[in-house]
Amino acid sequence: MSDEGADHLPAPPLRRALGGSGIMVSPLAWGMWRLTAGNNTLAEVSRLVEGVLDAGITLFDTADIYGFTGMAGFGAAEALLGEVLAAAPGLRARMVLSTKAGIRPPFPYDQSPAYLARALEASLRRLRVETIDLFHIHRPDLLTHPQEVAKTLDAAVAAGKIRALGVSNFTPHQLAALQHFLGTRLAVTQPEISPLRIACFDNGELDQAMMLGLTPLAWSPLGGGRLLAPQTGREREIAGALDLVAREAGVSRATAAYGWLMAHPAGIIPIIGSQQPARIAEALAARPMRWTRRGWYEVFAAARGEKLP
Repeated sequence: MSDEGADHLPAPPLRRALGGSGIMVSPLAWGMWRLTAGNNTLAEVSRLVEGVLDAGITLFDTADIYGFTGMAGFGAAEALLGEVLAAAPGLRARMVLSTKAGIRPPFPYDQSPAYLARALEASLRRLRVETIDLFHIHRPDLLTHPQEVAKTLDAAVAAGKIRALGVSNFTPHQLAALQHFLGTRLAVTQPEISPLRIACFDNGELDQAMMLGLTPLAWSPLGGGRLLAPQTGREREIAGALDLVAREAGVSRATAAYGWLMAHPAGIIPIIGSQQPARIAEALAARPMRWTRRGWYEVFAAARGEKLP
């Protein structure tokens, strides 16, 4: 894209580090919250996993709660991926495997030492691996002291069961409290970020990530699909601002939305939720996009619903 008289922001790198962990990953991730055995055969999932890897995406993000219907299916997405890895062991070395724990229906959250240790062991069994590359606390448990959570996580890292740690849906203060007690440095924070959800740009989440050297992973980067089918006036304004850039760059609106996140200096990694190989390949066009400051801020202003001061 071009914008006479305006500086272009740097394109994201081909690979990013997960915080200070030394683990290198692709600039986009693939999320498995829609992956269920009821909708996919093992052969279909195996082809999808191989297709994602062949496209160049190496960070695979799942959770023990993915696949849970409210009545059954807890751990289903992990178990399905575990079957794929058991059938084709060579795939494990090609991916960086991320999962999460700490949601325990119907409580709904539990990070007590006994439960969190059991949840980690259960994830390892379902995934059929000895080590999880990136392990998140999915949502904060207000009834467990962060020092207790930290002890459990540090012990798992020391035992070689986890390589790197992250949190998801934590406020800056909750993250800081956990990090205070951890002997291991957090590598990742995973908030909801999209052109429809821009709170993290102002509430300190991304500032903290940059200050501590955390890599932000953005869940729901298309606003749960609302960017593709906008309903409200604000959603249509944001979609229109993205479309102006997308047309000039020759990419789709979804790709432009990923690129908008990736242009931020915090090094945001959008998590793609699609199970369609064509959509996944399309998203990769976001990496070489070159945003201008003007174009980026026009989308931000549309997201705010007002002119910037």
